[in-house]
Amino acid sequence: MKTRKLITGILMALWSCSPTSCTDPSKEEFIPGGETGGTEGGKTTEIVWHERAYDTYLAIEKLYGVTSGSTAGFFNENYPKGAGDLSASFLWPYDGLMSGVALLNKLGYEVGYAAKIERYEAYYRNLSVGGYGSQTDGRNGGGDRFYDDNSIIGLNLVEAYKQLKDSKYLDRCARIVKFLKSGEDDVLGGALWWCEGQKNKPGNGDSNKPACANGYAQWFLLSYYDICPAGEKADVLAFAKRLYAWERENLLDPSDQTYWNDRNADGSINKTKWTYNSGAMIAAGARLYHITGEKHYLDEAIATAKGAYGCFVKNRDKMGMAYPLNDPWFTIKLIRAYMELEPDFATASEYIKVFTKNLDYAWEHARSANGLFCENWSGNRNADRDKSLLMQDAALESLTAIALYNNEHK
Repeated sequence: MKTRKLITGILMALWSCSPTSCTDPSKEEFIPGGETGGTEGGKTTEIVWHERAYDTYLAIEKLYGVTSGSTAGFFNENYPKGAGDLSASFLWPYDGLMSGVALLNKLGYEVGYAAKIERYEAYYRNLSVGGYGSQTDGRNGGGDRFYDDNSIIGLNLVEAYKQLKDSKYLDRCARIVKFLKSGEDDVLGGALWWCEGQKNKPGNGDSNKPACANGYAQWFLLSYYDICPAGEKADVLAFAKRLYAWERENLLDPSDQTYWNDRNADGSINKTKWTYNSGAMIAAGARLYHITGEKHYLDEAIATAKGAYGCFVKNRDKMGMAYPLNDPWFTIKLIRAYMELEPDFATASEYIKVFTKNLDYAWEHARSANGLFCENWSGNRNADRDKSLLMQDAALESLTAIALYNNEHK
């Protein structure tokens, strides 16, 4: 899919010139964040995160929502909509939106949660093995099928089952497991490919086994394990453990316990690092520990948590200690993994506190008058990046996750 490749290319270009790279071996001293709060008339005011989240959702609904035609009820890829944009967003931004919408529903807001979850089915492609495609015309799925996208849907379907108690979501999770298995083979020693249509093509940069596909598959499988029928549990766990072992063997950077991006079909390693890849492995390790009782999984998750903080958090001028300024959708996945790990690793609360301060700064300094966020949370504007639905998804998921973390409710 050319658009997916273009998005990935832009992200990689930003990384190459970004201060978020982990190539600098120097480590910033960890300085725990203080209490956060807005200011009004020189006085600190209490932040109500769920209200900020809902305000952001309303802006997204108003500016990105499709109101007519076959894709009514879906969302546009960009605001303003581009001349070449499809009638509905690609799956990745819709996935991102649903992660935040699920948490808004959990907070007590009426956001049409069940109807929005059902719209996933318009992306579904029932080929020899069913799976969700990267685009839709409002009725049928199309485009390439990516294993990471399908795992993120799986995570959102697990959440939908927990909130709505409808067994159809379990059935849909089970068929995602089947689709993921179709992406696993013995090339490079196992694991999943990134894209169904790019398997085992040495010399093609898109033919790779990445941390995102394998890490998100683990996170989904181990989440599904908690609710799947008893007869599926052994197989689901074994699948997750295979992927976990492969990723540690092939993509772990032993110098800081974080994870490289992918292994190409030609065997080479792309050593770029992104926050969410380490986040997925933190969550997987924490969950494997609780399922199996094997402490090495917890030790590995904690080591990666520490390494990710040291790798990605730097002193960034006016923001102070901060996570990467760009690509917030990646960062909130690391933060949600820290939230899963915190019961077993108290220091994770300090890592989350730093992110909370970053989020408050972005609210105050990196939003437009229409309520939308800049892609760069320091407030530096980039028209091409700021217009993306995915960047607004990141803000929404961040605000809702912090609201729930602080035990807020509407």
